[in-house]
Amino acid sequence: MTDLPTTLPVTAPVAGSGSAAPRRTELAAFLRTRRARVSPEDVGMPPGLRRRTPGLRREEVAQLSGVGVTWYTWLEQGRPINASEQVLGAIARTLRLDSAEQTHLYHLAGVRTAPLQSHSCPIPSEIQTILDALNPLPAAVCNARFDILRWNASYEVLFSGATMHPAGRRNSLWCTVTVPECCNAFVNRAEELPRMIAVLRSGYGQHVGEPYWEDFIRDLREASPDFAQLWDQRNVAAHVTRVKIFRHSAVGEVRMAATNLHAPGMPEAREVIYTPQDDESRERIAWLTANPGLPAADHTH
Repeated sequence: MTDLPTTLPVTAPVAGSGSAAPRRTELAAFLRTRRARVSPEDVGMPPGLRRRTPGLRREEVAQLSGVGVTWYTWLEQGRPINASEQVLGAIARTLRLDSAEQTHLYHLAGVRTAPLQSHSCPIPSEIQTILDALNPLPAAVCNARFDILRWNASYEVLFSGATMHPAGRRNSLWCTVTVPECCNAFVNRAEELPRMIAVLRSGYGQHVGEPYWEDFIRDLREASPDFAQLWDQRNVAAHVTRVKIFRHSAVGEVRMAATNLHAPGMPEAREVIYTPQDDESRERIAWLTANPGLPAADHTH
């Protein structure tokens, strides 16, 4: 196999993605962490001699992906080189990336498959009508940063601690990591927090270098050692339906399945709808909706 030419074209920054340098730095770190978790045995190679570091070597990734060693090394070093969707797909298969991780890889490399939306994109008035029609099911619209943009009455009575925050901190992930465990309404927080942060990083891949995102990540790192540790693992994930357990001071625990749906006309927003998982939870949600204004512990989803 022949390496690619030593002089390679520079990749132009993608509009709306922030400066190219932070994206390349994030791309390099992401590739290194993904490579470290794949063993030779995972890809059908003999283990060989003892390795100083875990995972595949760079030359092995290049060989299995059908690209030049020099080119892949430069990609993993964060140099400004072009990477096509086809080549990135081959690398994703070698590194055994799932769909969320592969999408994250494409975003970091500047390969976009869907239009992006600014955090300030207006929300159609019909969205609030839809949310209100879902009562007594708690429902909200959130963006990729977990900002809570709109919500219905049932959501407010269950998660009043979050909706009372000012706009910059009306954010479910912020509540999750900054409210002490003793006072946090999220009962299975330890189980769900790693996945929430992985979902956040997946969204971050489309906004590396943007101040609105970078400031938020910095604030989270400063506010929570747990967040900083999980963030540095560079795991990414997509939204899936998850069962989450919340505690309300007036009724006790409720078990809810959180389902994420795409919000029409808002590519990066999602409607989060909570459905009770047992009769007791359903009765407690109905009671809370009929008796608004009761205090609740701080919250997140």
